[in-house]
This record gives sequence, structure tokens and C-alpha cells, in this order.
Amino acid sequence: MRIGFITDEISSNVEEAIALGAAWGVRDFELRMITGARVPRISGDEVEQLLRLQQRHGLRFTALSPGVFKGAIHEHARLEHELQETLPQTYQLARLLRTPTIIVFGFKRDLPAMDAKRGNERHAREEEKILEALRRAAKSAEQYGLTLAVENEPGFWCDTGSNTARILAQVNASNLRANWDPGNAMGESEEPYPHGYEALKQWIGNVHVKDTSKGALVECVPLGEGKVDWPGQLQALARDQIVAHVTIETHCAPLRENSKRNLEYVRRVLSASDKK
Repeated sequence: MRIGFITDEISSNVEEAIALGAAWGVRDFELRMITGARVPRISGDEVEQLLRLQQRHGLRFTALSPGVFKGAIHEHARLEHELQETLPQTYQLARLLRTPTIIVFGFKRDLPAMDAKRGNERHAREEEKILEALRRAAKSAEQYGLTLAVENEPGFWCDTGSNTARILAQVNASNLRANWDPGNAMGESEEPYPHGYEALKQWIGNVHVKDTSKGALVECVPLGEGKVDWPGQLQALARDQIVAHVTIETHCAPLRENSKRNLEYVRRVLSASDKK
């Protein structure tokens, strides 16, 4: 299984990030932030730079992460802008860079716990709107031959493995998959591995690798020092062969040093798995 990086998790300078990763033997990179702007809001010169780097190092740009669907479903103007402008621009960039996957999110959950009948009805209405938005996005991506991967995040409708699987099953689009992030699922109502993974694995198309000592997005630490069972999760991914690569999202400073450390950790775990 190949190992990749989100470039801005090594360095904010994309050329430096790719040069370092290439020197470590990495050829798979996910693009998110380029010179302080999130894709696809980058200049023509930056696109040309990425194409030159891709050719020079023999890179695969595995995914683009434009940060869409991070708002609540009732934010209509934001949603329509993302569906009609941000995503189409991302698809065009993906075509230029020969990138197969676009990472999206699962909408911020802004409703309180639903106990009353009225609350449950509102919950159902909002969920149906989310399903329709994801169906629209999947249909538009299909026209470009692209896959969308919904990343789980705390406080979102797609937060745990089980909740993400339930949403994806209802949308029922062949090009709508999951970007599984066990670190983002830590601290939720289920253990990310094995329970969240087992619930979601038939939908997983991309994987982010980071660790945390307290919970999702809180006190991220180098791999192996936090609460995520990365040996178990990585070995399961290698065994089940549902993805061709995993992507390291270091998320803890100093980025360069901890990225190298995380890469060595993943290589050790996968090497040990190969020997079993």
C-alpha cells in the first residue's frame, strides 16, 4: 500500500513540501492549501507550477480538498455557491492534474439532541436536504468521471463511521465514497477502529492518517502517541485491500519533523503487517 501526504501538512510552500516528500520516497500527494489559498482558488501560475512538479517528480495528485459542505444545510447561499461554482472549478482543476477524487464534508450539525416529536420531524427534513445536496454533487462529479469522498468530522452529520455509512447508503451513488479519518472520529460515540471502520469499510475510498491524545482535532500528536489504534487500522486496511494508498495529515508541529516521523511509523506498521 502506497503512502502519501497532504502537502500543507509538510510545508505551506507546496514546492518545498513536494521536494521533501519526494526525497523521502513519496509520490502521492493530496492538495488542499496552496500559498495560503484553498483549491481551487489558485492562480494559473500555481497550476503550471503543480504540473511542472508533477512531471519532474512523477507524482500522483490523489485528491483535491476544496472544503465544501462544511456549513449547515440551511445556509442556502453558501450551498448553492459550492454546488454551482466551487465544485465545478474543482472538477476542472482535477481534470488538469489528473486527480481522481474530490474530498467534501458532511454538513455541520446545528440541531440539538432530538427528543420531542417536533424535533425529530425537523431532523428528518434536514437529513433529506443533506441527501439531496450530496446526490446533486455526486451527479455533477460523475459528468467529469470523478469520485467524491465525504470526510467525517466531529459535529457534522457525517461524524462517526456508522453515521457516515448511513448517509452514503441513502444517497446510493456509485461515485460517492468516504474519506475515512479515524482521528476525526475519536471521542465520538463509537470507537473509530474497529467499530467505525467495520461499519464504513464498504464505502471507504480514501483514508487520512493522524493521531490525537484527547479527541478529534484536539491535541494532535505523532502517530502511535495518541488514542487511535493505528496498528490495528493500518493492518486492517492492508488486509482488506480497499484502498491503494493512505494519506498522512500530520496536524502537529513541527510539521516537517513530525511528517517524517509519521511516515517512518506507517512504513514500520505496514512492513510488520506484510511479514505476518
